[in-house]
Parts: sequence; C-alpha cells; structure tokens
Amino acid sequence: MMMYAKYQKMLGRVFYFIFSSLLLLAGCKSATPLEAISFKNNYKFSADITERTEKDTIPWKYQLAAADFATKGDYRKALEQWDIAIPQKFKPYTEQEIDSIRLQYKVVPAAAYIVEQAKSNRVIIINEAHHSPLHRVFTKSLLQQLYDNGYRNLGLEALTNGKLKDSLLQSRKYPIMDTGHYTKDPQFGNFIRTALEIGYNVFPYETTERSNGKPREIDQARNIQEVMERRPNEKFLIHCGFGHVEEGEHDTWEKAMAGRLAEFTGIDPLTINQVPYSEKSQPEWSHPLLRAFNITQPSVLLDQESRPFRFERGKTWADIAVLHPFTSYTHERPSWLFENENKSVNINLNKVGITFPVLVMAFKKGEKIDEAVPVDILEVSDKTSLPILALPKGKYEIVVINRSEEARKFELKVK
Repeated sequence: MMMYAKYQKMLGRVFYFIFSSLLLLAGCKSATPLEAISFKNNYKFSADITERTEKDTIPWKYQLAAADFATKGDYRKALEQWDIAIPQKFKPYTEQEIDSIRLQYKVVPAAAYIVEQAKSNRVIIINEAHHSPLHRVFTKSLLQQLYDNGYRNLGLEALTNGKLKDSLLQSRKYPIMDTGHYTKDPQFGNFIRTALEIGYNVFPYETTERSNGKPREIDQARNIQEVMERRPNEKFLIHCGFGHVEEGEHDTWEKAMAGRLAEFTGIDPLTINQVPYSEKSQPEWSHPLLRAFNITQPSVLLDQESRPFRFERGKTWADIAVLHPFTSYTHERPSWLFENENKSVNINLNKVGITFPVLVMAFKKGEKIDEAVPVDILEVSDKTSLPILALPKGKYEIVVINRSEEARKFELKVK
C-alpha cells in the first residue's frame, strides 16, 4: 500500500508537470528567463487590506477596502466589502410580478442600443461604482463605436486635476500611478489606454477646490462646459461616479453634475446609470429586477412603445438603466475579463525563487514599469497555483513581487 501511495504521488507530480506545460502552450506565449530587479510596489496584498480594515476606526473603512480590492483585481472581495459598507436588501418579486414585468419589457443588448441613441445626442454621461471594474470594462467596450459616430472627447472624474494634473497623459498614451486614484485599477488603466489609442481627447473635470456637495457638482459641470466651449462642434462622453449622472431635482445637491451641465449648456445629455442593477456579492442581495430576466450580457429593457426602462429615485432620474448579468468565473476570475480580444495567459511560477504570496503584474512592453498602470494584476498564494492573466496580443514585462518587495521580472509575448 505504501509503495502504491508513493507511485500515485509520483504520477501526480508527473501529471502536474505535463498539465502545466500544456497550459503554457495553450496560452500561446513565449517567455524569457527570470531577472531579479528592484521594484516599488504600489498595490496592496489582501492580508494588508484586511489588517488595515480590522484596525481602522473610520466609518467608511469598508468602502476603502472595496476600492483597494478592486484595484488589485479581486472583484469578489470588492463586492463583499462594499456590501458590508452599504448593505441593501430588496423585497423579492412574486411570480406574478415577474410575469407582469416580463410581459411589459423586452431585453435588448445595451451596447448596441446606446450606440444607436448616441447618434442623435452630443453628450453622453455614464456612471460607475468606484469598486466595480466591470463598469469600466463596459464603458471601454463602447469607445470605438462611439468614436465612429463622432465622439472625440472623454471626460473622466477619476483623473487628478489642477496642479497635480497628469499633463503628459495625452502624449504618453498610457496612465501612470499619478494619473489618478481609481485609475490605478488595471481595468481603468486599460479603459484610458484604449481611449488614447483610438484618438480621444481625454480630460479631467474634477473640482480643484476640495469642495463637496452642491459646490462640487457646479465645479464639475463648469469644468466640462469649459472644454465643450473650446470644442463647439464635437461630441462628448463623460464617465463619472455614482449619483453625478442624475438629472432632475436632487435631495441634497439641488442638482447633480449632469443636471448642472444641462443647465449651463442648454444641452440635454443622454444619461446612463449602470450601478443599481449590477450584482451584489450574493445573488439574493441583488435588485430583484436582475433576477426577473435571464440576461447573459449588459442589457436595456424597452417597453411596448420602445422606451427604455430608466433609473428613478425621488425627483431625479437617468435616461437609461443598464442591467449587468451575474458574473460567471473562468479560472476563478470574472469571465468578462477574457472578452474583447483578451486571451487567457497562464503564468508558471514554479521557479520564481521568492516567498509567497506574490503579486503578478503585466506591463505593456515599452511602458515604464516603475510608473505605468499594469494591464492586469493578480495575487497568487503559492507556487503550485497556475495564475491566469487576461491579456490581448502583444509584448509584456511580467513583474512578480512579494510582501518583502523581492521582485523578479521576465518578458512575455502573447500571440
């Protein structure tokens, strides 16, 4: 029996070696030898985020944790922390209510519908939850088609503005750590990178007065208005956070940024809210509308007169509500990471030679790795794991770093 057990164990090791090799081949990539490097890590390990959250006493500590987990590519943990910070419970629909809703609305793909509506608009404002890379991925998916329909300017709330503005972003063509706070998320970085590659004029519009509430909404709208006046014949896409997308009479701000922009410019923007009808960390905590429709892609609901279902809260609204499907997972990562020409790229860390856990970061070849936002990032707990990055075709520098800041680098080509 002991000999048989040893034989089984040996076979297991052989199988693991073969399987790992096959995965490397399946990833269609070639790699160079490891190189020890000095590297400053700008991302937090899961244990560091958890430890800080447990010790912290500020009321918004779980929101901070959610953003930190999102920034390091841990979508599940980001959702979990946000639900601790802002728990919401919805009364489930009855079967009769679900049947009624399904009869009232038909489901159409959100991207195609938005692009069609964009043709008759000059300004689109779409929001995000700051802990959700999914929302950045969706707005990124609209960029090329909107550009093809005349949109040339992209305003981002998340960009640092004023004296600390990243003035070289447009010419550099990629974001760096100082470009913004939320922009350190690789999916936000890819969003910006793609916009610049397409040819958008990417600009900040956040207030520089350190104000909040009503003054902040006014400042944001005025900053956008100023850019619009300099480009009077061009179309604008504005990507903002949470409630800044709302039109109408706001409970505390009087008007949100979108409402102020309409007031200042006389232009009625097409406003899109993708936050309320996105998944929570548990399906049963999500809005019941999500569970009433078996959607498999970002979707819009149209009534019998082809009017879109819109977000409404009190006396505010957004013209279109986007419903996002529940995330499926591939290799323990959100499947939407591997869409839009991204490939599953396997990284073998058996010979990395440093203690675990490690962060694995992929930088686009030619960008400065000590400054640039990585294209993808993943924490790996031990060397027997087979981490899978989501990368488009191209050449990359892969950095592997542990909590002691021991770092290794190698080059990788994704074919």
